[in-house]
Amino acid sequence: MRRAPRRPAVALLVVAVAAVAFFALPLLGLLQQARWSTLVDDLTSPGARDALRLSLVVSLGATALALGLGTPLAWVLARAAVPARSLLRSLVLLPMVVPPVVGGTALLAALGPESPVGGWLDDAFGVVLPGTTTAAVLAAAFVAMPFYVITVEGALRGVDRRLEQVAASLGAGRATVLRRVTLPIVGPSLVSGAVLAWARALGEFGATVTFAGNVEGQTRTLPLAVSLRLQEDQGSGIALSLVLVAVSVVVLAALRDRWLRTP
Repeated sequence: MRRAPRRPAVALLVVAVAAVAFFALPLLGLLQQARWSTLVDDLTSPGARDALRLSLVVSLGATALALGLGTPLAWVLARAAVPARSLLRSLVLLPMVVPPVVGGTALLAALGPESPVGGWLDDAFGVVLPGTTTAAVLAAAFVAMPFYVITVEGALRGVDRRLEQVAASLGAGRATVLRRVTLPIVGPSLVSGAVLAWARALGEFGATVTFAGNVEGQTRTLPLAVSLRLQEDQGSGIALSLVLVAVSVVVLAALRDRWLRTP
């Protein structure tokens, strides 16, 4: 028989309320400081529209890169017997814990015009990545892909391998087992991981401004525009901030059944 949840101690409840207030008060402050009478004008100004458009392009590009590169990587981490797998996983998850500005600095050192790879791209193709939308996509993918990889890897590890073995014993080939058994099981996690990666890419700031720069119409995504607007016009910056908050709330609500289940 399931036990009814116990009432928490008063001291514990007070601390919990204080913790909730710690998260809620800044959001309430944003709502209180918002310039509601000019909100539409702030969000439809040319600079805001460019930042919104560019953020969608960059975040969707980063998500596509995460799907294309992260899915095979998650499979290798979950299923393949590769040497030093723990070290490999740590390398993949490193962007989740290092400051994004450090990630941007690393990308600049690896792909900037002064680096061997960046210099070769410039000499061979005339391509200089910093200051371009491509650089913004790479920076966003660098910090967002680990969220996708860790989600999909966990789902693959949770698949009952006996189901795949039964399908194989009945004559199904690897492609059929993947299509008819594995993918339907991990499909929700693929979607969840992609949404998490997209949301993280949409909010990326540090790596983008360090590696790609803050070029209007090229790399000035919504978070960079917020930073600039807060210095010039706080009301406009708060309006753009509310867009990012709203997107985050929608993402959390969409993934609630997947990530916030209660026992």
